[in-house]
Amino acid sequence: MPLAIELDSVQPWTSFTTGLNRRGCKFVGWLKRLCRWEFWPPYLFYPPVIVYIAYLGIRFRSWTLFTAANPAIPASGFVGESKHQILEQLKGAAAWLPCSTLLEGEVPAERIPEAENFMRRHGLHFPVVLKPDAGQRGSGVAIVRSPEQLSEYLTHSSFPAILQEYVPGEEYGVFYYRYPGSERGRVFSVTEKRMPVLLGDGKRTLEELILADDRAVCMADFYLRKNSERAHEVPPAGERVQLVEIGTHCRGAIFLDGRETITPDLEEVIDRIAKTFNGFFFGRFDIRVPSRQDFMAARKIKIVELNGVTSEATHIYDPNLSLFDAYRVLFEQWRIAFEIGRINRARGIRPASVADLCNATCEYRRLAQSYPE
Repeated sequence: MPLAIELDSVQPWTSFTTGLNRRGCKFVGWLKRLCRWEFWPPYLFYPPVIVYIAYLGIRFRSWTLFTAANPAIPASGFVGESKHQILEQLKGAAAWLPCSTLLEGEVPAERIPEAENFMRRHGLHFPVVLKPDAGQRGSGVAIVRSPEQLSEYLTHSSFPAILQEYVPGEEYGVFYYRYPGSERGRVFSVTEKRMPVLLGDGKRTLEELILADDRAVCMADFYLRKNSERAHEVPPAGERVQLVEIGTHCRGAIFLDGRETITPDLEEVIDRIAKTFNGFFFGRFDIRVPSRQDFMAARKIKIVELNGVTSEATHIYDPNLSLFDAYRVLFEQWRIAFEIGRINRARGIRPASVADLCNATCEYRRLAQSYPE
């Protein structure tokens, strides 16, 4: 499993919350979310970024120039791109890819045997990962641990889904870019993804532990939904309870700035992998690896996903980074995307139109309505 991080309740906070009911604790959690910008909703956090993108559009004489950053990906990966097609174009880096396939059919009677046959042919055992072919922010991703769970997921989903080998270990996000024509690319950002863990005390239920924790209370509604079956159980003293297992910030994972893990070995391997994808210059690799040491040495890494132009340098969500630092990073990221787009436009690549982006967004939202929680 990915590296976990324990959520330590602060004693004064714990004693304060014991006098509050469940609703009161959740209200305090809501207030704390407002004070911690990493938990802000998009409509509160992104307006300055949108204003800056508008400025770049004026400066570079194209509102959508960033969609020329990755010519090999539709609209450079703005929204709704096929994750399976992206992985297929990375086949030149097959040694760094987990085994996966696309289940396109809508009929469970066909998709379930197809999934089982694929697992049998490639020697895969449970758990495996199922996720939508077009997805964002961990939407619809599930770690499936039994034939029954596999059948349930595929029975209740009609969208194209990827079946992927489950890669145990720690998870990292590596943001990479390379200017067209340049010999070497650069690792712009590394995010260490940690899974939150609470320590049982043999007295309080998991729900009470979540509501009493200084950080977990900020996402109490989500954590309680994800752990509804055991929310009223009392974990034994010293037992570590992992709250989530998907490495997505909006789904409960903790993101830390991993800049100290950037090594020459890591940059060399990521650059080599990226260059196998002709027409890719800008985006984030989501990587699984056995240990931090293996990651820094670029050993035994597996790329579970590659995201395009709207992916973020997610280390900005480190609780120790200021809001100013986050905006500075995002502004630089978007400036680079426009600069790469300008070079590709000069090479004959046509940016997507505003209408194209609106249509892609509407289509993705329609599709995502059927994704499981």
